[in-house]
Amino acid sequence: MTTLAQPSMLSIGPHTVQPPVVLAPMAGITNAPFRTLCREFSGGKGLFVSEMITTRALVERNEKTMQLIHFDETETPRSIQLYGVDPVTVGKAVRMIVDEDLADHIDLNFGCPVPKVTRKGGGSALPYKRNLLRAILDEAVGNAGDLPVTMKMRKGIDDDHITYLDAGRIAVQAGVTAIALHGRTAAQHYGGTADWDAIARLKEHVPEIPVLGNGDIWSADDALRMMRETGCDGVVVGRGCLGRPWLFGDLVAAFEGGGGYARPSLREVADVMVRHARLLGEWIGDESRGVIDFRKHVAWYLKGFAVGSEMRKRLAVTSSLEELGAQLSELDLDQPWPVGADGPRGRTSGNNRVVLPDGWLKDPYDCAGVGEDAELDTSGG
Repeated sequence: MTTLAQPSMLSIGPHTVQPPVVLAPMAGITNAPFRTLCREFSGGKGLFVSEMITTRALVERNEKTMQLIHFDETETPRSIQLYGVDPVTVGKAVRMIVDEDLADHIDLNFGCPVPKVTRKGGGSALPYKRNLLRAILDEAVGNAGDLPVTMKMRKGIDDDHITYLDAGRIAVQAGVTAIALHGRTAAQHYGGTADWDAIARLKEHVPEIPVLGNGDIWSADDALRMMRETGCDGVVVGRGCLGRPWLFGDLVAAFEGGGGYARPSLREVADVMVRHARLLGEWIGDESRGVIDFRKHVAWYLKGFAVGSEMRKRLAVTSSLEELGAQLSELDLDQPWPVGADGPRGRTSGNNRVVLPDGWLKDPYDCAGVGEDAELDTSGG
């Protein structure tokens, strides 16, 4: 196990994040139940961000969106990530959060690469329009009061349209508190290798505020290596914690030097799986729907363990806690943590054509072409 020479901490406005570890917002993943698991393993240390929330849906009080912004009473600080392309709507959403005390920290998403977001000019497509980015950040910071506003972004649209250095400078000028950079372009999606050198360049470019690195952190040692190699002020962990909520305990141990890393047996993993499914059911208000929602996590939790394909298929169609527990009990639960189980998980596709609004790349400053429909999709990608 490797540790840093000194424990590190990160300041996000008035909030101290120690160790400087942030759970990346992931659609359909980082809901309240998953955040609860990650916080439990970390001992409450770190920052755990909500799923991406569409600003228009928030302002219009969409029922699903209002559920997504629910925080457990033990969550502090409460962190919401917003996605929006209209400065006025973003400003209204931020003001609503402030006036109704819905969160303690606001993060803005400029990193989502999925087509349903980029085709409308949102996510990782938006920073290409420098004036639009500036207007959104000005509205967000201007309406946030004492709440810190941060942003997460990618390097750019593709290798021919790199935006992160310009976006970083605009963010500083707007009063953004910190920036997280995923070291990939939108075209890369989650394929290839994250460019950690870009994180180092951004840190040099905007020394005024903290820079957090994101991309290819599969273990606690990866996080320490990223900080050493890039000089970044903290790390944002996404796919590395899929099926591995105990990674946040490892991260605390690595940064604070307080012990070894978790290497749970399959029996211990199975217990976490059942708890995860139970929490989802309680959150949704329906046990069956909770177990069905949990299905997407099964392969991630079992990665590396000797579990036959037929059993994996059976586990992937469970619909009750009793059924899930019964099937897990049929496994060889005494299996130790498998060697090499800390590798990549989740989506790995890359080299995609980025779907953009017509004429989006003609002018990096003109904001024409962004309509209200760009925020009607409440799923947030």
